[in-house]
This record gives sequence, C-alpha cells and structure tokens, in this order.
Amino acid sequence: MDLTYTEEEEAFRARLRAWLAAVLPTLPPKPGPEDWPGRRAYDSTWQRMLHDAGYAGLHWPEDAGGRGATPTQHLIFLEETERAGAPYVGAHFVGLLHAGPTIAAEGTPAQRRRWLPPILRGDDVWCQGFSEPEAGSDLAALRTRAVLDGDTYVVTGSKTWTSHAEVADWCELLVRTDPRAPRHRGITWLAMPMSADGIKVRPLRTLAGSREFAEVFLDEVRVPVANRVGEENDGWRVTMVTLSFERGTAFAGEVIACQRTLREIAAMARRNGSWDEQALRRRIGRLAAEFSVLWRLIQWNVSAARGRTGVPGAGGSVFKLRYSQARQELYDTAAAVLGADALDAAQEWTADRLSSLSYTIAAGTSQIQKNIVAERILGLPKGP
Repeated sequence: MDLTYTEEEEAFRARLRAWLAAVLPTLPPKPGPEDWPGRRAYDSTWQRMLHDAGYAGLHWPEDAGGRGATPTQHLIFLEETERAGAPYVGAHFVGLLHAGPTIAAEGTPAQRRRWLPPILRGDDVWCQGFSEPEAGSDLAALRTRAVLDGDTYVVTGSKTWTSHAEVADWCELLVRTDPRAPRHRGITWLAMPMSADGIKVRPLRTLAGSREFAEVFLDEVRVPVANRVGEENDGWRVTMVTLSFERGTAFAGEVIACQRTLREIAAMARRNGSWDEQALRRRIGRLAAEFSVLWRLIQWNVSAARGRTGVPGAGGSVFKLRYSQARQELYDTAAAVLGADALDAAQEWTADRLSSLSYTIAAGTSQIQKNIVAERILGLPKGP
C-alpha cells in the first residue's frame, strides 16, 4: 500500500478544505443532547449540504449514488472533516455506515434505487434492530420471529440498544424465519418502516446520561417481502457484511478525534504541572503511537476492501479490538491529568470517559472480536 499522496489527491484535499472553511460558519447552533428532533434536523441539514456539494457517499460505488472515490480520497475526507470540526454523521450513523453500505453490496437494483438516495440526501434516518434482551452478545440467539403471510412477514418480538429508534424512518432488522434451522441458518435481514402499526419505542438512558438507544417492541408488525435484503434464511451472511462495515470503517473519524483529544490532554498536563511525571509522558507517547498505528490500520483495511467490492474483511476486527481498549486508556489518561475535576458531571471529559466504557461491548464485544481474529485470520479451530 502506497501511503504517499498524489498531486490529484492533494488537490482534492485543498478543494475540500476550502469548501469546509466556507460552509461550516453558516451552520446553525448545535441542539442540546436531549433534543433528538432538533439533532435529527441539524444532522440532516449537514448531510444535505454534503450531498449538494458532491461529498455524500464519497466512497460508495457510482451505481449506488456515490462518487466512487478512491480509498485515499475517502480517508482524506475523514481527516479533513474531523480536523475542521465538521458535524459527525449523528442520527445518520446507521444509514450511512451500516444499512446503506449493506444495501449497496447486497440489495437488488430496485432496493438500491428506493433506499440509497434518501440516505445520501439525509432525508431518511435508519436505526439498527439487531440486539435482543436475552441474546446478549450472542447475536445468533435472537428470538424475534417473522412468519410469512402471503407477500408480507408478520414480525413479533423485541430489540434493545436500538440506535436512534426515536427519530428513525427505517430499521435494519434481524428476524428468525426458520426456528427449526441451526441458529445461524434461520435468520433474515429486513428493512422495516418505523411507521408500521404494532411498533412501540421506549428510550433507554445510558451511563453517560444520553438517550441515543431504545427498546423496540414489535407486535405483529407487517413487513413486505420486498423489504428483504438477501434471501430468506441467508440473513446471517448479510449481517456479517453489515458488521464488517461497522467494525471496519465506521470508527475512522473517531481515531482522528482521539488524536486531537490526546493533544489537548498533553496541553492540560503542561499547564497543571503533571507533565513533569515521567510515567505520564510515557503513557501519552505510547497512546500517540497507538493511534497513529490505528490510523494506518484503517488505511490498510480500506485499501484491502477495494479488492472485495468495498466490503471490509476480518481486519476490521483487529482494529475494533485494539481501538476499543485504546479509547478507554485515552480517557483514563485524561482522568489522571484532570484529577478531582474528572468527577465533575458537567465536564465533557466525564461524559466521554463514561461513553468509552461501552466500546469493548458495542459493535461486537472484545471477546467476539478475539474469536473472529483467531478463527478467520490465524486459522485456529473453533471453540466448543
């Protein structure tokens, strides 16, 4: 992999920087963390601005509505938007980083035409209906049932940790369509309209005080067969495509944010005198090296995915495994520098530190990632 930039790529970076400098000052104030309708409107405004400027779905294939940008251009976009302080995808996280890429890779031409343009424009918000209350990290243990009735599936069950369900238009939903089949063989991937009858959403408050997740209860919800992505009972394979995007590239912008946070921690340490501690300097230096390596790993994963029609491989689990731990170590270091101020609930650092605790669980626990690395990269036998 060539890590140098061509003249064309540097010209792309310059155009992007100029555009960001012109448009970011025009954004309205960001709504409060509890104002989800306001946050959706804010995030949708930004997504529409990206779309109109030709930056939405930059790395998506052209036949999926993207620009077919190179992996390097994609990474330049992530670097520059993060460094400029541009808004994160926010409420569009699932649509842009999970459901959209999955539909682009696995959907029919009609499904691509139906769902991808509204995602790229910021018109539709998606949520993720994978996890269930009694399944824990064992996604294949899901129990939500879908029974075929003519040209619709009748869905009954419940989901938890459903991202952005309160403001979502669609849900990428995993259901069990054949209860007699082996656990991984009887699952189907559906796109469920959140406006359908029989859906009840109950928000969940996280340890950090936010409410971006919800429980979703499904009581005989009817979902058209036309909303099935992939074949019936082939949902586990389609899900692995979704999760490869979630673990492979979804956290790319966050690595740049962590590098910026680490520089802020170092600056605080110099101001309050804790920089004099050799152990702290060594800790910060090691984290700086770690995030630099993680960024290079992202570059490798994105480049390798180019040869697999854009679908990341098992290398995404290597990244996710280490990034989850590094992020926790980053905010542990911030707490060491802040001292007693780290206990102040009003501190943004405090919320970020609490949020970091979820990273070894979210998007597949670290134990799951270790299994994937062991079996799919190292070739070790599966456990009992």
